[in-house]
Amino acid sequence: MVPAVRMFNRARNLTLILGAVAMAGASLLAGCAAVRPARPSTPPAGSPMSDASAQTVMAEVALKRGDCRAASESYAKAAASSADVPLVRRATQVAMACEHLPAAWAAATRWHALAPQDREGNALYAAVALKLYHTADARTAIREFWRSEERASVATPPAGKAGGPEPATGQDPATGNASPPVPGGASAAARPAQRAARGMGELMALLLEESDAPAVLMAMSGALEPSAHTPETLTLLGELALAAYGAQRAQEYAEQALQHDPKDAAALRVLARAYVVHGDASQALATARKAKADDSTRGGFELAEVLASLDRIEEAHHELEHLRTAGAPAAEVDRRLALLAFASGDLKEARQRFMELLSSGQATDTTQLYLADIAARDGDPEGAIAAYRRLYDSSVALSARSRAASLLLDRDARSEALALLDDYAADHPEEELELTLAKARLLADHGEADTGLALLASALERHPQHPSIEYDRAVILEQAGHVHESVQALEQMLSERPDDPTLLNALGYTLADHTLELPHAEGLIRRALAVMPDNPAALDSLGWVRFRAGDSKSAVAMLQHAYTLGHDAEIAAHWGEALWASGQRAEARRVWAAALARDPDSKPLKATLKRFLPDAK
Repeated sequence: MVPAVRMFNRARNLTLILGAVAMAGASLLAGCAAVRPARPSTPPAGSPMSDASAQTVMAEVALKRGDCRAASESYAKAAASSADVPLVRRATQVAMACEHLPAAWAAATRWHALAPQDREGNALYAAVALKLYHTADARTAIREFWRSEERASVATPPAGKAGGPEPATGQDPATGNASPPVPGGASAAARPAQRAARGMGELMALLLEESDAPAVLMAMSGALEPSAHTPETLTLLGELALAAYGAQRAQEYAEQALQHDPKDAAALRVLARAYVVHGDASQALATARKAKADDSTRGGFELAEVLASLDRIEEAHHELEHLRTAGAPAAEVDRRLALLAFASGDLKEARQRFMELLSSGQATDTTQLYLADIAARDGDPEGAIAAYRRLYDSSVALSARSRAASLLLDRDARSEALALLDDYAADHPEEELELTLAKARLLADHGEADTGLALLASALERHPQHPSIEYDRAVILEQAGHVHESVQALEQMLSERPDDPTLLNALGYTLADHTLELPHAEGLIRRALAVMPDNPAALDSLGWVRFRAGDSKSAVAMLQHAYTLGHDAEIAAHWGEALWASGQRAEARRVWAAALARDPDSKPLKATLKRFLPDAK
């Protein structure tokens, strides 16, 4: 089946970027976070706006009765015949919140035509364009957004002039919010560049909520280069390149930023991570140690992260304990030590450290989620469900409910499992689509693929042409054994998005996994790798297609590299199988054992072990 690691994963991409943009996208996302009824004005009958007004009223009535599709379509019709920018803005926001992409595109296009320099209009136009893979349109809007940020930054009076008194160090004179100190002192010339970069950070966060990192990088880099060569923007692009699996580009952006300021901590972080992906441990560690020399605490944490990424777990552990003795925040040290233990498969130590955080009052909802996950991995479903239950109304509610539902489905408690998601959907209609996708995947994973497909068919009625729904449908079709239909679905999507690396890889892997059209499959996968060269899922696909073609030797090297980058259990299953076929059976056992310690619940890994080691426990 198409592995989960190949699916759209916006949450992961956003998490990778948030270290650079610090949730900056909140202001741009706020308009689409929830849809509240508006009070449309009613022009006189027969006026040019009367049709738009009637459609607006119909849209608001539809919203009140919970018919999101009708509301989106009525608002799009209103926008098409209106020159009222607030109305068109509302139409765009409603359609985006309702995940109705055709209506969102129609409304956003109208907004862009009416107000081509509108900051928010360009942001949402770019977001919808990227979701539909209209990369050229997205670039146009991003470029105009950048120009508006430059204009706004230049227009803001320098501190101490007409804009008022000099702000406190690290404070933005425009907003009063905290901002990074300007290298070399409080330079009035540097602050506008920082404000423009923050604006681009907001836009980047929004785009990553709506699309995946390779698509965002393709659009943003094409729009911003070569004009936006400030250190702050270069570092943002470097962070984005890392999330998009392009370590070489990330390295180039970081090196350009460091030419402006060799001690730029954010740029050093990007550079160190790029070296890790390249497999250049010595350069990665040297860069992280340079960051530590400039900032012993933040740089020390970064050094520990680099060591962990290089699988030097004991050294990472030692570095964190050294930070504790040097006065770093104890709660942060303990949190990182717990995560390090969990990632390496040492559940006993991880539980102990998470429990210590809990007892000291330093725990977060995520801490408790990890404790519940540990109980599930330890074979204590009752304890895990009880722990998840305490998080049903928390900041990690959807994850907790989905994982509890999976455990309940394992025990044939179907009604109770689905009620967990249905009850949450009733209270959180803004997350209806994500909940539907989660439910369809859960059902398919537990032998009810047809029911999952029916859910997705219904979702497509509410959210027409939605790429995430169409992609999940292709995945579940393959999972259910409908390989021909799955291939057809992926080919249809690819005909509309011919350069989408996620689709290229998914189709290539599906063909390879079923030993179909192997030369064509390899060509598709190599096209995906041209866009995201360091994506472990795509590298795994390339190794797998070579294995299916009988080239175990080259497959082993590719799969080893993929696992080093991703530590995904399914990649380990493939790597071990290629090792086994090439006669390296002891090494295959070692690879499988290490991966099983990291992820004992991996179904693909367990299935592989059952085939090759049926007597293993």
